[in-house]
Amino acid sequence: MLVGQNDPPRDTEADVAIVGFGPVGATAALALARAGLRVTVLEEAGAEAAEREDLSESRASTFHPPTLEILDDLGVADELHEAGLVADTYQYRDRADGLVAHFDLACLKDDTRFPYRLQSEQRNLVRIIGRRLAGVPNVRLVHGARVTSIDPGDAVGDAPGSGATGSRATVTVDGGARFRARWVIAADGAHSTVRRGLGIAFPGITYPERFLVVSTTDDFAELLPGIGAVNYISDPREWLVLLRTPLHWRALFPIPESEADGGALEPAAIQRRLQGVAPLDRGYAIAHARIYRVHQRIAERFRDGRVLLAGDAAHINNPLGGLGMNSGIHDAAAAAAAIVAAERGDPGPAGAYAKARRDVAHGYVRAVTHENWESLQEEDPEERRRQADHMRRTAADPALARAHLLRSSMLAAGEPERAAG
Repeated sequence: MLVGQNDPPRDTEADVAIVGFGPVGATAALALARAGLRVTVLEEAGAEAAEREDLSESRASTFHPPTLEILDDLGVADELHEAGLVADTYQYRDRADGLVAHFDLACLKDDTRFPYRLQSEQRNLVRIIGRRLAGVPNVRLVHGARVTSIDPGDAVGDAPGSGATGSRATVTVDGGARFRARWVIAADGAHSTVRRGLGIAFPGITYPERFLVVSTTDDFAELLPGIGAVNYISDPREWLVLLRTPLHWRALFPIPESEADGGALEPAAIQRRLQGVAPLDRGYAIAHARIYRVHQRIAERFRDGRVLLAGDAAHINNPLGGLGMNSGIHDAAAAAAAIVAAERGDPGPAGAYAKARRDVAHGYVRAVTHENWESLQEEDPEERRRQADHMRRTAADPALARAHLLRSSMLAAGEPERAAG
């Protein structure tokens, strides 16, 4: 059921209210709907704005193996593959020395049914799930719902058998409509209104440089023969990440503090950076370019009463490794499974959710992405040689390569949560 922005305010009841309909909120909504719970999704953007999403805008596009397992359990992986590109290898490269190490995810074939990364823009997943939920009687999607306040209720769901009784959380949106639910999942992004409304601190760091992401329709595979679909390219002056998506090649560059956003986005400046990767006489066709600040932040707690934080509302990290959206989808699956268990009389998973997911965000996602950032920009020549030698040895040894890929693909981050139901 779709509800427009101009519907009159009214009080509504649901088993679960989900704030935000990005990949995290959409995954949680589908998992809960399949379990038979009544779900209300509150999305700030209007329906027309969602349909007008810039197809070239750079957002998350990498789905790791355990994420694909979650989505397969939810019945949407096949359709996501139709809109995606399988990337079964990736490379570490040096701007001066070329290829350092080549990794083939096929060595994970005994560890996962998806031994590869799938490159598919996050909007594809949201649209696929949106189509699945359309017309589902126990799901209500409300567009234009800007949250103005949140009452988290209490944590009586921790008591055995109390998941379906006790207090409600209340989400109030612009215009005065109030949505009551036994549980709320806050999946409303890095600037989460729910997290702020609950007074939950979001400590961490902001990186000194900004990141420039450029999408081009020109094919780097032709310009750089032998290059992988995903490439981490180190350099002490200007490292970069180069990866292929179904529609574009995408390059990510660091922008130093001394360089203004406007200057870095000038067409000549963008061309200069791309020409430094691979010369192209006619110049590159630029589909999209943007600059953004990068943070590493983790909420002090992932739960308050009946509210569970998930995805960027709970933790944000730099994109080096493609762990942000993936860990958020894992949050969504875990939150949905915890709520379903509580509704069926088992409060254990709901009580454990906050610590378990915060431990992953802090001990795995934050650590891996920051290590990637440090390695790509290392300046000391001896340390650079040591790192390159280590990566070559790792790639050449099947056991070491498998261990490395288990970690980088998130399979070593813990058993992925399965679809609720």
